[in-house]
Amino acid sequence: MNSPVGSPTRLVGLLAASGRTLATAESLTGGALAARVVDVPGASAVFQGGVVAYATELKARLLDVDADLLARRGAVDPDVALAMAAGVRVRLGADVGVSTTGVAGPDPQDGVDPGTVYVAVDDGTGEPRVRRLQVEGPRDVVRAASVEAALGLLDEVLSAG
Repeated sequence: MNSPVGSPTRLVGLLAASGRTLATAESLTGGALAARVVDVPGASAVFQGGVVAYATELKARLLDVDADLLARRGAVDPDVALAMAAGVRVRLGADVGVSTTGVAGPDPQDGVDPGTVYVAVDDGTGEPRVRRLQVEGPRDVVRAASVEAALGLLDEVLSAG
């Protein structure tokens, strides 16, 4: 694959070569991650779909994130990101789930500073991965950096096997 690491074209190729499918669970990115994937010709062979669960209660209802976890820690939490990735993977029948949750700003949410983001990938192997970001800048910068981080983490997981 000649595409750069973390590029949607490379990721679609990695998924296709391994015969795996992908689903996305997004909060602060509002569907931007799924849009980047489906921009790639041939994405329909590997992309199952996505869930934009912007409201906290939808994370529990649509993605099976534990409601007590959400009540205790809020939506911007590494375990919530992991649960979102696992939940979308199972709910949409995909082999791999990737998620984004965070605060794009400009104001804090549940005591969490703007620019705080978690991205996670669950490929059903029992070794999900999560990454924390602290992004400086306005909403568009935070959201774009979140999409890039999710694509990068997804590349790491897919490249590892």
